[in-house]
Amino acid sequence: MTTYFKIAAAIALSCCSVAAAAEDLTINDIVALTEMQLGDAAIIAKIEAEASSFDLTTDQMIELKKKGVSSNVIAAMVRSRKADTAAELSVDSSDPNVPHPPGVYLLHGTVEKGRMERIEPTSSSQVKTGGIWGYALTGGIASASVKVSIPNAAARVVSISKPYFYFFFDESQKGATPSSFMGSAFLASSPADFNLVRLDKKKDRREARVGSMNIGGAKMGVMDKDRITIEYELIRPGVYKVKAGDPLVPGEYGFLYSLPGAAAGGAANARIFDFSVK
Repeated sequence: MTTYFKIAAAIALSCCSVAAAAEDLTINDIVALTEMQLGDAAIIAKIEAEASSFDLTTDQMIELKKKGVSSNVIAAMVRSRKADTAAELSVDSSDPNVPHPPGVYLLHGTVEKGRMERIEPTSSSQVKTGGIWGYALTGGIASASVKVSIPNAAARVVSISKPYFYFFFDESQKGATPSSFMGSAFLASSPADFNLVRLDKKKDRREARVGSMNIGGAKMGVMDKDRITIEYELIRPGVYKVKAGDPLVPGEYGFLYSLPGAAAGGAANARIFDFSVK
């Protein structure tokens, strides 16, 4: 086949996508384009323009390489997989390899046989100061506590004493914006950005201590003695498996986002992924 006919065939193949825009490129199309010596840049551009989907197996990747398809083109095919489209996202699959909307999930049961429940973040309703009388009477020697108040006496999501959680961050799926996890003011990317705390249960609310002050100064953020140790491991990019370091006794808990800044106003905007342990 002459160069003229090679170019003509390539143009014809490209034009076909206009007439049948709903059809993705196939593996055979990629091989054909490679044999026409169009070059990596043109083939990759074609893959991206068509938003094609290739769920390649290892054997298929090896076979493509044998047929002359470059590593760059094969990598573009792998990246093109459409598994992360919104229509295919799951909010209850127990498999962490299945794409989920960004967020914090509680695993009920096991990965093999169970389901995940997404924990919607609760915003603190107000900031309170406790122990102020002791602080005043002792001239600041006794500490006063700064607490955020969280609506409702109990969380909607209920767990067992040894719960497992999965954190899905924006990196775990294509098309997620940097603000899709918790809003533009919260750019979390790892469980290390959160503190697991036990909440003090009141009649119609729950409280978390996020600061203290005395004559020696003021501290903002979760106190070390209030923080529950967590353990986490990276499952795949943007997805972490998380658990408490020790079994949790019955009560109210939550993953509190690390409060930005040292002002009480930051605490007033705290968001917490709360859950109950029975």
